Amino acid sequence: MQNKTIAYDSKVEGEIIVTQADAVINWIRKHSVWPMPMGLACCAIELMAAGGARFDISRFGMEVMRFSPRQADCMIVAGTVTYKMAEVVRRIYDQMAEPKWVVAMGACASTGGMYRSYATLQGVDRIIPVDVYVSGCPPRPEALLDAMIKLQDKIGRESAVKNLFPQKADSAKEI
Repeated sequence: MQNKTIAYDSKVEGEIIVTQADAVINWIRKHSVWPMPMGLACCAIELMAAGGARFDISRFGMEVMRFSPRQADCMIVAGTVTYKMAEVVRRIYDQMAEPKWVVAMGACASTGGMYRSYATLQGVDRIIPVDVYVSGCPPRPEALLDAMIKLQDKIGRESAVKNLFPQKADSAKEI
């Protein structure tokens, strides 16, 4: 066998790639989602299964589960949110850096589930904005993976540079 050398063959002259800043930033964001599991009830078991070897959430670039809100950009609320926990969930959400996303996993996190009582919040979207809802009681790990792929699609369509460049003040208003 002869030793063949494979060289990088660039089709773009001068090795320049032209694209939009939104496309690059969103591609990076959507392929490096760092979820923070907020396991409050039974759905947390299915959330743990999604991180295991059988379902392997790492195939989609989400293997880095962070248990610190300052290091995560996606909160997965899995389970029943009581009014006692609602304040804690909101505080943790507020500690997350922008941009941040929320997944409501299961019937209880989405709508309160079968618990129609004074102690249960009827959906986590009453205290924090939810980007993707996962139905089921408890939802299977495949349903969570599907929801995370939908979240990646949503991240890919967002405007990433809208707040990077502040608008210049009108000179007439400054005077």
